[in-house]
Amino acid sequence: MKLICIGRNYTEHIKELENEKPTDPVVFLKPDTAILLKKQPFFIPDFSNDVHHEVEILVKINRVGKHIDRKFAHKYYNEIGLGIDFTARDLQAQLKEKGLPWEKAKAFDGAAVIGNWMPSKTIKDINDVEFSLKKNDKIVQKGNTSHMLWKIDEIIEYVSKYFTLKIGDIIFTGTPAGVGKVIANDSLKGYIENKEMFSITVK
Repeated sequence: MKLICIGRNYTEHIKELENEKPTDPVVFLKPDTAILLKKQPFFIPDFSNDVHHEVEILVKINRVGKHIDRKFAHKYYNEIGLGIDFTARDLQAQLKEKGLPWEKAKAFDGAAVIGNWMPSKTIKDINDVEFSLKKNDKIVQKGNTSHMLWKIDEIIEYVSKYFTLKIGDIIFTGTPAGVGKVIANDSLKGYIENKEMFSITVK
């Protein structure tokens, strides 16, 4: 399985990090070793002093596909979820400054939180899904898939040009504004609408 991640997919997040609005989706990968094991805390790595939470809607691919047309993309998933793309922001800044890939800042062990899954058919409109992240019981990120620059089916069409999608692959669809630093003993809880999808602690 592979984790395919989309960066800069919400305008307000682009503004918050003072990034340039992309003309195409920004795509990067995480290995399966980046997945935080269930019921395990997230340990801040010793190579960063500025790890940020980025809550994201996830899509799990349920069939093999390549060059998928947008109008058929909905056939390639039947579950959505919620997760966190942890980012070593200080390391990422160094890498970006040198024009280097982001993987060391994005794909380290434990950097991908994958919460529970829910059937997409239970969602009235996949392009109008509210989600949020609470840090220590305070909402710090709140988003809606209607604010995505590239919607879920567009993302599937785009990434399948470059990568064959396989059963079990997971797409991280980008984060809204409100990203921020995590510190030891933080509690992070993610929600789709009012349904809790994950709960983790930071060490």
